[in-house]
Amino acid sequence: MSEEHTPLGSIHVSPRAIATIAYHATLESYGVVGLTSKNLMVGLTQVLVKDPTHGVDVDYDGQNINIDLYVIIEYGTRIASVAQSVSNTVRYHVEKALGMPVNAINVHVQGLRVSDFD
Repeated sequence: MSEEHTPLGSIHVSPRAIATIAYHATLESYGVVGLTSKNLMVGLTQVLVKDPTHGVDVDYDGQNINIDLYVIIEYGTRIASVAQSVSNTVRYHVEKALGMPVNAINVHVQGLRVSDFD
C-alpha cells in the first residue's frame, strides 16, 4: 500500500487502485486489444467476474512500485513499439495520479489478435 504523510493525516493508496489506473491507461494505448491474465486458471475466473485490474499485477514494497501488464496486441503492429508506448502511458498516468515515481513496468505480450474489419 502506497502511503504518504501530510500535516493533516495520512494518505493510503492500495495496489488495487494503482492497478485500476494502469488497466485503464493500458486500454488507451494504441495497438492494445485487451489485457489477459498470466495463467489459464486465473483467466477462467476472470471470464466469470469483471475485474478492472484484470491483467495487471502491482507490487509495492514500501519504496518501489513495480507493475506487470499482460496484454494482447493487434496483429500487424510493431510489438516493441506498442510495448514501449504502453509502458510510457502507464508510467505517466500512475505517476501523475500518485505523485510518486514508478520503479519498473514490465509489459508481457501474451498474444496477438487479428481484428475483424467486417
